[in-house]
Amino acid sequence: MSLFEINKIIAAIIFTLVAIYIINKIGNIIINPKTPEEQAYKIEIPETEVSSNEIAESTEKSNIEPISLLLKDASLEKGEKLASKCSACHNFKKGEPHKIGPNLFGIIDRPIGTLDGYAYSSEMATFGDKWTYENLAKFLYKPKDYIKGTKMNFTGLKKVEDRANMVLWLREKSDNPPPLP
Repeated sequence: MSLFEINKIIAAIIFTLVAIYIINKIGNIIINPKTPEEQAYKIEIPETEVSSNEIAESTEKSNIEPISLLLKDASLEKGEKLASKCSACHNFKKGEPHKIGPNLFGIIDRPIGTLDGYAYSSEMATFGDKWTYENLAKFLYKPKDYIKGTKMNFTGLKKVEDRANMVLWLREKSDNPPPLP
């Protein structure tokens, strides 16, 4: 290979690199990409693992409004409408089989995670409490925060009125509904 051929190859490589650089600069001028100094949406990552009992305790201490006073004025019709979303995964009639989630007939005052014939998560099965009106409302607020490790893939009911309506409706799904608080 002659010196002339080598010079042509080196010149072609240099020309290609300069052309790429110039095209890149022209593209940046036309499109003008500016990256913000900080992210628009910050993702918070917890630094440590927290046990399910600690999460339940922190949820109890948070500002979740108690529903006991709202149950008197809650609406069964609105609760039934809310429960229609739940019927994809739960049954509400006595004796019906479990679906993806357990049958919720008679859930009020039932021990958490103990219904026969349903495979609860270990966190739910060992939670060690019962479904009181307030516990159920706290669970419905953010299920995965109240009992970490629950199988329930529901984000929760944010409005306290919706939780009261739902809990009142669930109360009626029982042979002997427990008295209101």
